[in-house]
Amino acid sequence: MTDHKLIQNLKAGDKHALNELYFRYSKRLYSFTFNYLKTEPDTLDLIQDVFIKLWINRQTLKHDSQLDSYIFTITRNEIISTFRKKITEKAYYDHLKNTVVKNTIATEPQVDYDLLSEEVGKLIGNLPSNRQHIYRLSKEQGYSNKQIAQELQISVKTVEDQSPSLYSG
Repeated sequence: MTDHKLIQNLKAGDKHALNELYFRYSKRLYSFTFNYLKTEPDTLDLIQDVFIKLWINRQTLKHDSQLDSYIFTITRNEIISTFRKKITEKAYYDHLKNTVVKNTIATEPQVDYDLLSEEVGKLIGNLPSNRQHIYRLSKEQGYSNKQIAQELQISVKTVEDQSPSLYSG
């Protein structure tokens, strides 16, 4: 099926056209995205987001659009967005770390500890489930990165990438 016909069908709400695009581009998008994100879960999530955006914005496609360029532009923008989120999360982790240090020096240590523990619980609850699990294995159960990797059957690098600021010291 030609790109022109795929665009027509996609604009008409044909989900088969979206499936065709997925089969046509997903492997290339995976390679492209994985080179930047370095983890399979992040890569797969991003590819799914790309096709969701494509579907949502299908009416804005022009009949003479270059699908290849359009899809890779969406992907590039999603990768940039992912990096921005990771920077924000790192700042969030750093804030959490600083809050822990400041509150452990407090004059009423038990009260502060209880408040901090509650706040940390809330912050951890806001993390994605895989990062929560890694955090709990590391900080609450004392697992090393290698032990976490073995437990979750992922690479040590993936463990480090999931929350780099928590494991730096």
